[in-house]
Amino acid sequence: MLAIRTMTATDVPLGMALKREAGWNQTEADWRRFLALEPTGCFVAEYAGAPCGTTTTCVLGEVAWIAMVLVSAAMRGKGIGTALMAHALAYLDARRVPSVRLDATPAGRPLYEKLGFVAEYEVVRWSGEPEIAIEEARAQPYGKDYLAPLATLDRRATGADRTRLLAALAREWPEAAWLTTDRGELTAYLMARAGERAVEIGPCITDRAGDGRALLTPALALRRGQAVMVDVPRDNHPATALVQAAGLTEQRAFTRMCRGKPVCDHPEMIWASSGAEKG
Repeated sequence: MLAIRTMTATDVPLGMALKREAGWNQTEADWRRFLALEPTGCFVAEYAGAPCGTTTTCVLGEVAWIAMVLVSAAMRGKGIGTALMAHALAYLDARRVPSVRLDATPAGRPLYEKLGFVAEYEVVRWSGEPEIAIEEARAQPYGKDYLAPLATLDRRATGADRTRLLAALAREWPEAAWLTTDRGELTAYLMARAGERAVEIGPCITDRAGDGRALLTPALALRRGQAVMVDVPRDNHPATALVQAAGLTEQRAFTRMCRGKPVCDHPEMIWASSGAEKG
């Protein structure tokens, strides 16, 4: 009665309907990016022949992410979410990915713990309409020549090889991709993407607080009066102080979790996560 199959582009309307029912922010472009990054690793659940759930995976070097675990409200309580997770994990185990991560909501965390995921740290979603002025304009536009050093910096912060993801984000919204340099060397970068309900600012990666402020401040200031979302690790106190000063409020908290080999990442370098889908 329950079957799980590979998701295709024809299932994007299903994904959009499920995410709207859940009140999430993704667009069709997000779903198409999920499919482009992992064509054989996104799945649809069908119950009695009717599509009713989704999940996505993405392999980023030695780290994989699971996201978009969605089940229609009418079909919850039938074990569909658990079956989707088991299917996704079997796919990643077959790929021999040593570390699998996800950002769990409070409701989802008990399920993920039963599947072997261990809590690492909290990521807080801040939302609202920013009210902040640009203090110093030091950011410069992203260029393709910076992709390799940008991916290297990102790998140091996240423990994953997100080169393909970062290239896709920069290609989709190039005017929202910015960086800072010191004597020609990349020191920080920021990207953003459009959402159905709000602009999602992130990722923003740096180990220099001044450069984090130099990128995140104008990214917020340029969207004064617009709805935005920013996901910040709770322990990144400078980034948290900045989004609070911009007038954003805490919407919800996710628990970043891992199954398998622990990931050597540095949350203090993550001024804005790329979202719950890819960390």
